[in-house]
Amino acid sequence: MFEFPVLIGDIGGTNARFGWIEARGAAPRLLSHEPTAGHPDPSAAIRAALAKGGGPAPRSAILAIAGRVDAPAVQLTNADWVVEGAAIGRDFGLSRVAIVNDYVPVAAGAAGIAPDDLTPVGPDRGDPPGPRLVLGPGTGFGAAALVPYGDRLAIVSTEAGHTDLGPADAEEAALWPALERTDDRITVETLLSGSGLSRLHAAIRAVRAGDDGHRVDPAEITRTGLSGEDPHAQAALHWFARLLGRVCGDLALIFLATGGVYIGGGIAPRIVPILRTGGFREAFERKAPFAAEMRAIPTSVITVRDPAFSGLAALAGEGGRFVYHGQVWPPQG
Repeated sequence: MFEFPVLIGDIGGTNARFGWIEARGAAPRLLSHEPTAGHPDPSAAIRAALAKGGGPAPRSAILAIAGRVDAPAVQLTNADWVVEGAAIGRDFGLSRVAIVNDYVPVAAGAAGIAPDDLTPVGPDRGDPPGPRLVLGPGTGFGAAALVPYGDRLAIVSTEAGHTDLGPADAEEAALWPALERTDDRITVETLLSGSGLSRLHAAIRAVRAGDDGHRVDPAEITRTGLSGEDPHAQAALHWFARLLGRVCGDLALIFLATGGVYIGGGIAPRIVPILRTGGFREAFERKAPFAAEMRAIPTSVITVRDPAFSGLAALAGEGGRFVYHGQVWPPQG
């Protein structure tokens, strides 16, 4: 059990968002957003957040991190921090610290997400029963499933971002040789992330215009692609949408996510017009012999700010409802 007030954190490769929950059932309150590169370690960032936010000192904490939670000390995938529950517990005199993958609370939040916090992409299918899939391209690519078992909800975190991604037709096959690889691979995260959008843009310029392939900032690609100012950026956004649709469909098939697919991360909310017109649903549904089943699965973009916070509040206050993997300090025996 978590003692309140509970410190909550959503720690990504670029930013760490901290908040606190004063009492069981209370809404989470944001303390601050801290750049990971601006602090030497998590405790320094937490101190800065607590100093800005005021309020009582936390008595326990649950932190979601962008990385595989497979040891008491976890290295972030896309940043230099090592997150260790024992060190944070000692630094702040906490009774309990739980560390989970960053998509565990997003999945928990999807159990009761409000329609106002979603923007449908494709047909609105209401609120169907069954497993739900949450995923998101941002600094990296995260994904998790929320699977009902009796009166409990199992959260299955994944490393889907590090699975291989290959061309599906002749147009993609022509682009693939121009794509910059990561560790000599093209993975889901290689293309469906901020740096992935830059890789797509560079490859399109190289193939279509013989450009040298230098990278452009993804925020600039998004801006000029949405405005139509840069046709290569516009093409990159459409490629991104199509590839995202394909990967969403693959994962929906893997988990039989009849309860819907919910897309978070930092990129999708900014490119909703492209997702609605750029071939996302066509790629999502193109899963013969299950195309009819795919058409019945709703897809939505999570548009609420800090979507992990509601899930962290649920994990802190309704822990018995969820089954999930994480590291807890002190060890529970």
